Amino acid sequence: MNSFKTKIGEHIINITLDTNRFISFFSKTFPPIKNEDRDLPSHLNIYIESGFGKSFVNYDVSITDDYEFIQYQRQDYLIKVDHYFTRAQIFAHDELALKHALMNVYSAFILHHNWGLLIHSSCAIDNHQAHLFAGHSGAGKSTAAKLSSPRPLLSDEATLVKVTKDSITIFDSPFRSEQEGSSDQEHVPLTSIQLLFQSTQIERLQLKKSEAYIQLIDKVFYWNRNSEEVTRIMKMLKTIVNQVPVYNLKFQKNNKFWELIS
Repeated sequence: MNSFKTKIGEHIINITLDTNRFISFFSKTFPPIKNEDRDLPSHLNIYIESGFGKSFVNYDVSITDDYEFIQYQRQDYLIKVDHYFTRAQIFAHDELALKHALMNVYSAFILHHNWGLLIHSSCAIDNHQAHLFAGHSGAGKSTAAKLSSPRPLLSDEATLVKVTKDSITIFDSPFRSEQEGSSDQEHVPLTSIQLLFQSTQIERLQLKKSEAYIQLIDKVFYWNRNSEEVTRIMKMLKTIVNQVPVYNLKFQKNNKFWELIS
């Protein structure tokens, strides 16, 4: 049995594994905790077991909620978490299932604490400012991430967004599909959001706040549990669009779109 700490956003996560099977997954994806954080108490404790269910079939997750715990179940993973979101058990079939289960747990955790949102997008840094790229499946989030090189990436799949009434801040996300991040990357203020459309043109048009809000709703990683959580998401999205401009960005498969952003 292996136990170690990692940090996601501002949260100390204690991970316990039943076998060595997922050690390589964490070593290449989740940063080791810094020395100054080692003695801090954990915000969330996660116990992980392997060998559950079968390989990925689809994204459908069933949710049950009783007096003891909240349960999220997919064909390839099972999550049991207490109602205070301090302890969670994950039973995962393989690394893909484990990554998605961790995203599920962490998204629910930050939503429960009204800290922020996990948004389906990529995000790059330019001149110490974060720029987020979102869109429907296949719109080009990973492509935009690749074309943003050599700018540092904060995410290429799931962007970690802290929301307060005074600021919107992006933290380095360990939930990645291809592009590696840096555990030394500091959090950065979010300056713009781009909704991507691959095109023969390069054009950037700012949206009205009401339209931007609607366009972002289905970009949040969320598993529908109750109306209270939906209300929290809506409030945080409104806070985001009130502070950060949102654009439709038509782009070609080259990095010239950065001329419109920088």
